[in-house]
Amino acid sequence: MSKENKKWRNVGLYAILAVVVVALATAFLDRPQEQQSSWKYSQFINEVEGSRVERVQLSADRTQAIATARDGQRFLVNLPNDPQLVDILSENRVDISVVPQSDDSFWFRAISSLFFPVLLLVGLFFLLRRASSGPGSQAMNFGKSKARVQMEPQTQVTFADVAGIEQAKLELTEVVDFLKNGERFTAIGAKIPKGVLLVGPPGTGKTLLAKAVAGEAGVPFFSISGSEFVEMFVGVGASRVRDLFEQAKQSAPCIVFIDEIDAVGRQRGAGLGGGNDEREQTLNQLLTEMDGFEGNTGIIIVAATNRPDVLDSALLRPGRFDRQVVVDRPDFSGRAEILSVHAQGKTLAKDVDLEKIARRTPGFTGADLSNLLNEAAILAARRNLTEISMDEVNDAIDRVLAGPEKKNRVMSEKRKTLVAYHEAGHALVGALMPDYDPVQKISIIPRGRAGGLTWFTPSEDRMESGLYSRSYLQNQMAVALGGRIAEEIIFGEEEVTTGASNDLQQVARVARQMITRFGMSDRLGPVALGRQSGNVFMGRDIASDRDFSDTTAATIDEEVTQLVERAYQRAKDVLVQNRPILDKLAAMLVEKETVEADELQEILNSSDVKMAAIV
Repeated sequence: MSKENKKWRNVGLYAILAVVVVALATAFLDRPQEQQSSWKYSQFINEVEGSRVERVQLSADRTQAIATARDGQRFLVNLPNDPQLVDILSENRVDISVVPQSDDSFWFRAISSLFFPVLLLVGLFFLLRRASSGPGSQAMNFGKSKARVQMEPQTQVTFADVAGIEQAKLELTEVVDFLKNGERFTAIGAKIPKGVLLVGPPGTGKTLLAKAVAGEAGVPFFSISGSEFVEMFVGVGASRVRDLFEQAKQSAPCIVFIDEIDAVGRQRGAGLGGGNDEREQTLNQLLTEMDGFEGNTGIIIVAATNRPDVLDSALLRPGRFDRQVVVDRPDFSGRAEILSVHAQGKTLAKDVDLEKIARRTPGFTGADLSNLLNEAAILAARRNLTEISMDEVNDAIDRVLAGPEKKNRVMSEKRKTLVAYHEAGHALVGALMPDYDPVQKISIIPRGRAGGLTWFTPSEDRMESGLYSRSYLQNQMAVALGGRIAEEIIFGEEEVTTGASNDLQQVARVARQMITRFGMSDRLGPVALGRQSGNVFMGRDIASDRDFSDTTAATIDEEVTQLVERAYQRAKDVLVQNRPILDKLAAMLVEKETVEADELQEILNSSDVKMAAIV
């Protein structure tokens, strides 16, 4: 609500209050004054007969009288229907007068009876009018855009506050340059981009980039979410789109930011089932406004989504969104920059190494890293520390990845030993497999739903490229089976537990993907099996149709079984050949509950290690 609106609202309230006060004052001033003293009728007659009453004022209806004594005091008297009263007053020489009846008494009573209902109606009128012009209006402003407008953006965010996504910053820096120095581009025939689509996983900084664009450009900035276009009433979303672009045209050059555009820009269906789809009407209007018969010169649409696969193809074509900027997860250097930004304002100990934290957090987004440092600060405050040490940061990383510790859970010695051998099996197989991620830490402290965990440090190159070799995937299956195999070796097949259920699911998933998606089958060859399809109402990439015969399906099952058996045998050979190391590592876990990477390396360096065979 603006200051001007508040001012007029207060003026209206004071005016209504003044009217009420004046009306009440008028009503009460026209009434006879109530007297503090009164006489009974018998006392009044005695006073008259005793010649102590000088004059009497009778009301017009002869029901009341005001008697004035000779000493000047006045008394109120309620009169009965006594026909001899006037004679008695005359005989005692009392001055008699009658108060005339007011001619406007009827109108006064009528106005008084109608005043409060009218006042109530006027008050309700002002309330409804105020509600219809406020941000919560639903009845009168359905078709108005709910965009938040900043004519002079004060987001307090600039490109200096955005770290770790340099390529995306470069793309948007050009957009800002277009808005500030458009003549330099138009002089050589360049046209300003109509739309920029920010695409990336959640938490990578798409909305932060849009705020930085608003802070850098210094032009009017319209911000709205895709879900704010869609209502249950048909035509409301399309009307809001029209109103938004009308406002933007009046303020051009400007930026219109639509967050989560997939809420309104989802791929249109095939028209089955009939009816009027409000979302499709809104999308059609958005397509028309972005690239219709009328050009939107000076209006740049910046939209963000983490689901580009479900957007309509007409929305993605050049002329609407000329640029698609990928805001991906940051690499090592990007994570280090983001950590330095979020570390500002936090008291860090001297042992906190941001680069070491960046290496331990591959795959983390900017939001994850911000949450990580905040969790570390909370842990430090909970422990009554004055600064955040590396211990709090490491505990925060473990908490974010696997959940909080459950130290209060009492574990029997048998269960602790079983979990220790299970995790030692994972760690030992992983450490002795060629071309696999190094072990980071082993713990048998329960976290979340896991009884124990073994952390590995993924390769930065592998994470960034997303390319995994056949040998790496085979090693991954062997490492996942290491815990189950350690249980079998130490406790026997009869004592195997259900603790490896997630590991077995991971093994089956990796093996089947190697055969059906990655073309790593010896018998089927380099072929991808299984056709992706989707539901016309819910977007693409939902279901997978089978496009192969039953014979091929049987071959796939055989190939998957062979891959799993091969990984099982490799992991078992490693653990059997290195049984003393397995026992030593499990005993250390039972004693300390947590074993770091350097401690594991000391055990391996001091033992006769037999490496796994290369596939």
